[in-house]
Amino acid sequence: MSVIVVGLNHRTTPLELLERVTVPAAGLPKALADLHSRADLDEAVILSTCMRTEVYATADRFHPAVQAVRNFLCERSFTAPEDVGDHLTVLFEDAAVAHLFAVAAGLDSAVLGESEVLAQVRGAWDAARAEGTAGPVLSGVFRHAVEVGKRARSETAIARGTTSISQAAVALAADRLGGSLEGRRVLVLGAGDMGEGMTVALAGAGVAEVLVANRTPTRASSLADRVGGRAIDVASLPSALESVDVLLTSTGAPSPLLTVDDLAPVLPRRSGRPLLIVDVAVPRDVEPAVRSLDGVTVLDLDDLKAFARSGLEERRREVARVQGIIEDEVAEYLGEATARQAAPTVAALRARAEAVRAAELARFAGKLAELSPREREAVEALTHGIVAKLLHEPTVRLKDAAGTPRGERLADSLRALFDLSE
Repeated sequence: MSVIVVGLNHRTTPLELLERVTVPAAGLPKALADLHSRADLDEAVILSTCMRTEVYATADRFHPAVQAVRNFLCERSFTAPEDVGDHLTVLFEDAAVAHLFAVAAGLDSAVLGESEVLAQVRGAWDAARAEGTAGPVLSGVFRHAVEVGKRARSETAIARGTTSISQAAVALAADRLGGSLEGRRVLVLGAGDMGEGMTVALAGAGVAEVLVANRTPTRASSLADRVGGRAIDVASLPSALESVDVLLTSTGAPSPLLTVDDLAPVLPRRSGRPLLIVDVAVPRDVEPAVRSLDGVTVLDLDDLKAFARSGLEERRREVARVQGIIEDEVAEYLGEATARQAAPTVAALRARAEAVRAAELARFAGKLAELSPREREAVEALTHGIVAKLLHEPTVRLKDAAGTPRGERLADSLRALFDLSE
């Protein structure tokens, strides 16, 4: 049983395709059930964030499993297989495990060392467990990945400074407005994890006022209260846009919430004041055509990635240390996984041999009855030693080959030859 990862991420995929394949939280149960129903996949976890949609799975046959996930991604994005193929990341076994560990540690993020991705990894695992699609193998991998993410952040400086998408979005807005948001009125659209992060980041930015809009009014009010801001109804978004300087948006909406038709009538009432929009949602909350409106600047994840590449030298120096941690942890995980795979067969083989040894001693009990206690101990030690020596080489070879096709063949042979039941 191999661990594979097949998916699309911000490094290899245009934003237009990435947003089409995104799986919102509300859609995870159905998507996981879809994957789990496919014949060539066993366990499955979907990690879908603003930066990636990746499927982690276990499978007996690599190529059919990859094709099954590719079909799933194409069906979700209404994209032809040939249009997805050039952007697809496909990894298996130790490379798949190392990739997940790097994601959890923040090495594969647009903002190096970002903190939000660790919670997203845990959330993806929790969702799969809730739907019964994450079994013992993927649960072991994801549990280890969470620990790797924690270790990377506690033992290195990879998370020092601006290390979240939400913090970077606020920093990007400040940079575009001369380096500061002091005295500005800012509207945050969306009160989920990303919206919460942006709102909290604004609290120390010296803004004149923070407005929070969300589909759930109580959530918007709670978040606004935390930073001394004001909650507004989503329906009043057009009127709020008449007076704000910056719109920060990140919702889970499946289609744009702000279009040219929504914003064009608002602009004449802004008295020529420019409007800066930072849209970090995937799919995007703001229709791309809004960029064509005079006086409106729209920045998205592509702009944020370019911005985040600057000022990273201190954290970049930590990359080698984090990679060293990941290499150590991958080796540890693979060692544990190998031992787990071989252990049942080894235990069954030793149990069968011990049963044979004990039965033979019992059969000759009458002939051994005249032996002294010391001689009985010698017989016990001798028979134990013979069994141990006979089983040593098969045990070593099975453990060395565990997790490989050869290991599966050896295990099958041992189970068949010795009639073992694990």
